Amino acid sequence: MRAQRRPATKERGIAALEFVLMLPFLMLVLFGIIDTSLVLCDKAVITNAAGEAARAGVVLRASPLTASQIQSVALAYTTNNLVTGGTATTPTVTVSPSGSCATAGSGNALQVTISYTYNGIVLGSALSSLTGPVTVTATAVKNCE
Repeated sequence: MRAQRRPATKERGIAALEFVLMLPFLMLVLFGIIDTSLVLCDKAVITNAAGEAARAGVVLRASPLTASQIQSVALAYTTNNLVTGGTATTPTVTVSPSGSCATAGSGNALQVTISYTYNGIVLGSALSSLTGPVTVTATAVKNCE
């Protein structure tokens, strides 16, 4: 028995229809990868900023940095390096102990914590409207000299 061949004219446009049906899913995956990459990039930036601020706070100086000066170091680092999608949010910097190494004394720990709210470019902003904002946090602890 021989199989009958259907005319090719009836299957025209099937590939275009399949592409149209799959395009939204492909775009969702693409933008999800981009937003996830940007969140991870911002996480690395605030981790480095916390480390730089903690290092600046513990370095032996004639007059140790105050907590507000340590916060300024962290904010200066993040200002130039964070990837923002849309409205930029300012990171929150917390220094513990509040008097920095000037009151903690030599050998005690100085902790710098930075929290940043990521808004996202495409999916991040849509996800934030459904689940709330994505908050990224980094902490660095160094001993005072």
